[in-house]
Amino acid sequence: MTVPKRDAERSAVLRRTLEQASYDYYVLDRPTMPDREYDTLFRELQDLEREHPGLRTPDSPTMRVGAEPATSFAKHTHLVPMISLSNAFSDDEVAEWDARATKIAGTAVRQSGYSAELKIDGAAVSLTYRDGVLVTGATRGNGAVGEAVTANLRTIREIPLRLRGSEKAHPPLIEIRGEVYFPFDAFERLNDERTKAGEPVFANPRNSAAGSLRQQDPAVTAARPLRFFGYAYAVPGAGALPFETQSELLKTLGSWGIPTAPHHKHCRTLADVNACAHSIETKVRGELNFGIDGIVVKVESIALQAELGDAGREPRWAIARKFAADIAETKLLAIEVNVGRTGKINPYAVLEPVEVGGTTVSRATLHNYQLIKQKDLREGDVVMLKRAGDVIPQVIGPVPEKRDKRHPPPVPKIPTHCPACGTKVRASEKDLFCDNDRCEGRRLEAIVHFASRGAMDIDGLSYARIEQLLDAGLIHDIADLYDLKEADIAALERFAEKSAQSLVEAIEASKKQPLSRLLFGLGIRHVGAEAAALLARNFGKLDAIAKAGVDEIEAVHGIGPTIAAAVHEYFHDERAAKLIERLHAHKLTFAEPARAASGDAFRGLTVVITGTLPTLSRPEAKAMIQDAGGRVTDSVSKATSLLVVGADAGSKLDKARELGVQIIDEAELLRRLGK
Repeated sequence: MTVPKRDAERSAVLRRTLEQASYDYYVLDRPTMPDREYDTLFRELQDLEREHPGLRTPDSPTMRVGAEPATSFAKHTHLVPMISLSNAFSDDEVAEWDARATKIAGTAVRQSGYSAELKIDGAAVSLTYRDGVLVTGATRGNGAVGEAVTANLRTIREIPLRLRGSEKAHPPLIEIRGEVYFPFDAFERLNDERTKAGEPVFANPRNSAAGSLRQQDPAVTAARPLRFFGYAYAVPGAGALPFETQSELLKTLGSWGIPTAPHHKHCRTLADVNACAHSIETKVRGELNFGIDGIVVKVESIALQAELGDAGREPRWAIARKFAADIAETKLLAIEVNVGRTGKINPYAVLEPVEVGGTTVSRATLHNYQLIKQKDLREGDVVMLKRAGDVIPQVIGPVPEKRDKRHPPPVPKIPTHCPACGTKVRASEKDLFCDNDRCEGRRLEAIVHFASRGAMDIDGLSYARIEQLLDAGLIHDIADLYDLKEADIAALERFAEKSAQSLVEAIEASKKQPLSRLLFGLGIRHVGAEAAALLARNFGKLDAIAKAGVDEIEAVHGIGPTIAAAVHEYFHDERAAKLIERLHAHKLTFAEPARAASGDAFRGLTVVITGTLPTLSRPEAKAMIQDAGGRVTDSVSKATSLLVVGADAGSKLDKARELGVQIIDEAELLRRLGK
């Protein structure tokens, strides 16, 4: 049956339009087409291909979800074996690798420099393109032979079904190597959905990515939001390639439509490599939405890579600089609870100590009992624990196959009374609350918060010392701190005369903290440090805030209705009023110091700061921007107006570039502020 020319031309236009929209959305993270329009065009293409099957090409967007379930996977022999990397666990081991490479290829190795790339913790795959069209996608397998899972890999939107650019831009036959991974947020959503459906949760993102690729039905794979990064190539024989260095290779992959991982860096020396590894492990890793277990260090020159060759199953020109594991298994010994300063009942996990993310962890937050139920966590379970960078340890979920099926642990009981004072708890949405204002647990947490570094910053007033002062009856609330005498404190166990004097001096010094710190320290519900600073700068004095109506408070840029209502309610509470009166009698600072006028250079702008600025601290820069009318947030999004960048900028810089956010340095920031 002859295909009408009009339908053939229309289907070609639809393929190009849909693939471009998919590339913009999934690779560039910059949507250019509304979802409804995409769906309409997609259905139109489906109808054309259904009417004229000959129009369906291997690179058609409909191929991403159009394959029938497989009964088994065919074997696929890779063009070039996918060999493994050797591992280094220290700077010294990286130096030993470099010495071996230099012994073979001479000083050219060090003259070439090194490429440092994130080592994605996912499932390795190869993508074979013939004349620019994806013909086979396969798992790594044993390195020489993998399983052809082409239909499943086509469901991953970042993987182009046709390489971008002209046919002359890439070899006629090439394998792209890369890693399929499961983003953390998508993995947690999937586990939540499986828990609600009564299905066992997945143990970790890496195994889930690998398992998703081996589903017999591509529709199952398509339902799991897998992502992909490319990092290498392979061609048969010794064909010419359009790049000479590893950095150029990654840039070329990007021009072909292959997404590459952020934070790639060309390092001139091994010292630069080590600094890069340290920065990524301690700063960047915790910001990523996907797992990494190290960086891959490669000789930058492609020619030198070929000259160094392989040593058995490992390349001589690359090595994996591994990090401490950020996901580990351990035993959940107990689920215990404490009460926070607002009365919220907080369950937490007591764990068999395990090293994860470079730190030994024995406790982790569980947030609330609804989450415990969703994840089906039980005392005695073997659980997966995640910790990346400085992130608070989090229990991902149990490992179902390691639970005793004959004698399963009992489901945790939800507490009916406060663990600190015994008051009957109140249920509110997901959380439980103790409404007893005189609860010892709430009192302790409230004073700890008041004395913390972000609030009144009382040096030496630790959690244990506050407990000691409460137990001795010397204090009952934050105002009592200012009545403490050296002799009373010195009489306590583990207190010497000098330490008692230092503590009293530190408490006295805290009286000079500005209103913004005091507001935060009061522990008003929903009022964090930023909201406290906005209120203090806009009203100037505590009395003005206390007298303001809800509408006046909400009128402050950056303050929403929830915060406004909470602030108004606090200052109209009789007990809070008495506490404020006592603090006033102790002559704490009830005003915010006037700052030098900065104009309105950032009025209405949302600004993010990343990296280490040359002369300004993060709080100083933040205060300057807020004084000039700007709003400072922690994460880059489409709503971000400006990114201020310093040294060792993390993933926020890459995100800003992807979204087209304007980027400036400290010098430009100061220029705009007139400084």
